[in-house]
Amino acid sequence: MKINQVLCEDAFNELRRIENSVIDLIYMDPPFFTQDIQKLTSKDKNIEYTFPDKWDSMDDYLQFMKDRLVECRRVLKDTGSIFVHSDRNASHYLKVLMDKIFGMNSFQSEIIWSYKRWSNAKKGLLNNHQVVLFYSKTPNFKFKQIYTEYSVTTNIDQILQERVRDENGKSIYKKDANGEAVLGKSKKGVPLSDVWEIPYLNPKAKERVGYPTQKPIILLEQIIKLVTDENDIVLDPFAGSGTTLVAAKMLRRNYIGIDISSDAVELAEKRLDALIKTDSFLLKKGKSAYQNLTDNQMAILKSIGATPVQRNCGIDGFLAEYVDGRPVAIKIQLPEETLEEAANKLIKSGKTKKCEYLILIRTHVDYMCTFDFSSLPDGLILLDSYEVQINNEIDLAKARVKAI
Repeated sequence: MKINQVLCEDAFNELRRIENSVIDLIYMDPPFFTQDIQKLTSKDKNIEYTFPDKWDSMDDYLQFMKDRLVECRRVLKDTGSIFVHSDRNASHYLKVLMDKIFGMNSFQSEIIWSYKRWSNAKKGLLNNHQVVLFYSKTPNFKFKQIYTEYSVTTNIDQILQERVRDENGKSIYKKDANGEAVLGKSKKGVPLSDVWEIPYLNPKAKERVGYPTQKPIILLEQIIKLVTDENDIVLDPFAGSGTTLVAAKMLRRNYIGIDISSDAVELAEKRLDALIKTDSFLLKKGKSAYQNLTDNQMAILKSIGATPVQRNCGIDGFLAEYVDGRPVAIKIQLPEETLEEAANKLIKSGKTKKCEYLILIRTHVDYMCTFDFSSLPDGLILLDSYEVQINNEIDLAKARVKAI
């Protein structure tokens, strides 16, 4: 068996050539049951990658998968695992099929890969996840626990104190003879759950190569780290653009890739020769790094039913409904901004978004301001926040009282 290569062959034929019990991990991203043709053009626009996800029936698809899954089980080591990528159309059928082939007790997890994608969805809920079925060959499978950070809502006592079960089976904090809390053992964090929030590859990502259904390297890295050691062998029978192989090479694992498309094999080999990975700002910094709106700004936007916008210095939100077929941009004056500065930012950003109408919400009054309000565009509406309105009314009330 040759390792660290990409083979141009049908997965079933090549799997049959591999010896028994030699593979540590199989990641399988097979054709889905979308009943569609996947098509995308390479970054340089020279190659159009195309493959069909069309089947005569679900039985036809499941037979295709069964033939290859049986061979996958045979080539796996007793300590090995398999991860099968699927979507909402067939994951429940594949789960039943894999229960039969690997055994119900070999099922370990149904991983939900959750991501955000914008789409002109048809009637129904927007699909923002895919399923990865995780099975082991035997109970003696390798598993390397991965820990994640505690939630921001986690109480410090939950981290530090030991917990026990009371007579009713309820989890409580353990106390010593004096009624004092007992410190627990040091903890590494929260064990990785079966919901993985990993960003989908955006069109401008460095590792994006223009191959349909390309998965992010960080998704495959997490799978590989979970169940393998360095120098283990990772097999991908539907290698596609080679993401699994690239991740394996980066993590010092051996790999075998198989794909029936010569274009895909050539692309995978190029990626293996020049390893490129996109760093995820979202994973590095967390969701909060994308959120620049304050609680006060969010409250103002919510009060008028607006849609908030993060990471834009000139626009904080949009009205839910367009006016005359165009979006209406909203900016809320910051404490450190003059009204003129806020207006200029909104006007500049509004032009790029083709907004005819703009709303600027004033949050404080600068009595020394010499800004000429008549210079504002006709489409800009200046509103006072509730706080400014209340302060103005209080000032007027004070003036009336003094006048009596």
